[in-house]
Amino acid sequence: MALGLEGAGFDPVALVERNKDACATLRRNRPSWDVIETDVRELDFKRFGEVDMVAGGPPCQPFSIGGKSRGYDDTRDMFPQAVRAVRELKPRAFLFENVRGLLREAFSSYVEFVRLQLTYPEFPVSSNVAWDMNLQRLQRHHTSAGRHGGLTYQVSLHLADAADFGVPQRRHRVFFVGFRSDLDAKWFFPAATHSSEELIRAKHVNGRYWREHGLDRPADLPSSLTARVNELRNETLLPSGLRWRTVRDALHGLPPPGEGNGIANHKAQPGAKAYPGHTGSPWDDPAKALKAGDHGVPGGENMLADVDGSVRYFSIRESARIQTFPDDYVFPGSWTESMRQLGNAVPVLLAKTVAASIYRQLKAPHGRKASV
Repeated sequence: MALGLEGAGFDPVALVERNKDACATLRRNRPSWDVIETDVRELDFKRFGEVDMVAGGPPCQPFSIGGKSRGYDDTRDMFPQAVRAVRELKPRAFLFENVRGLLREAFSSYVEFVRLQLTYPEFPVSSNVAWDMNLQRLQRHHTSAGRHGGLTYQVSLHLADAADFGVPQRRHRVFFVGFRSDLDAKWFFPAATHSSEELIRAKHVNGRYWREHGLDRPADLPSSLTARVNELRNETLLPSGLRWRTVRDALHGLPPPGEGNGIANHKAQPGAKAYPGHTGSPWDDPAKALKAGDHGVPGGENMLADVDGSVRYFSIRESARIQTFPDDYVFPGSWTESMRQLGNAVPVLLAKTVAASIYRQLKAPHGRKASV
């Protein structure tokens, strides 16, 4: 997220992170950044003064499909701290990211609770009653909001697949985006730039994908694509947009991982095994979503399924490319800790795309401050 905001033009005032390994990675790559290693619950946001943007990713484990799904009852839920950051800093805009699982029906009321708190960050939520009772109070406040003053935001939620924005990975994420109401912002979530349809066209209609990689076009067409490929062959319209990027695109130019290749973070990691539901990512599609796991790295999500039927773990460098980190971004920790960081990260390109749209809306001159 921080790299994406940097690429969009924002200059971070501070980065707050409690995990020591993640802090070490940030300091290694951006020594000029003010990385504050602390629990966000202990932080006084007012110390940073006026900022244009607050951005962050509250922990996703309370809402992840792979987790225990305890939501508000999970002690790792930091959405209350996101609201507090907005309340204390009063930024012109904010951007918060979380997993698609947050949009499940089981969490719909809590998502509305978060949205309304971000809309009215100064509303006095009571610690003496349950959150759903506070939601009812907020809903009544919202109904009569025209009679109330105070700080308010225009807040919207958006579900995005990173592959639709040029990331070589199927990674669905939810974004909360808000603009301070006095700005009267006319903002829309960025439109998708890449599509599965164009990848199908490049692979199975004109064969351009295989030529780009110097490969022979496969003779067999997957039966599941026969009808769509025939439709695309018969269409007279020119291609619109770009194709999804694949694992092969992401790893282009990298030798196989191993010792002595001179490439940072590109060592082989043994022990990969396929099992039902965890079969690795094929070369010629976007990767499956990289994951961090509750107890280390999961066994199947972070693997490459090779053409000979074997599987192997992605190296740290390969995973970083799949998450669109630049090659000069180094992960100094162990494989497990580095993969945990990568599995928790927002793809740099996706963060940059969303942040750039916000930057343009704010019409911020070069170097305006943003709190990350």
